Amino acid sequence: MPKISIDLPDSLLLSKATSFEENIKESIFALASYLFQKGYLSSGAAAEMCDCNRVDFILSMGRMGIPVADLDGEELEEEFSNER
Repeated sequence: MPKISIDLPDSLLLSKATSFEENIKESIFALASYLFQKGYLSSGAAAEMCDCNRVDFILSMGRMGIPVADLDGEELEEEFSNER
């Protein structure tokens, strides 16, 4: 997997009561969430990027209000008709 480097300001560590490692983890999660939301990554690929399992990633997206499915009207109708 390709790697990128991001410079984080020192003030980030001073303004929060979290560790440097926690800031890195949150930054990776934020990027993975954004890439997932934009449709550039699948939920599985985004979860792998965050080093977590897919179910936990999807649940996190739900808590953040990020939709995990993008169904059009016909697909949505089909999903609900299968529930009956």
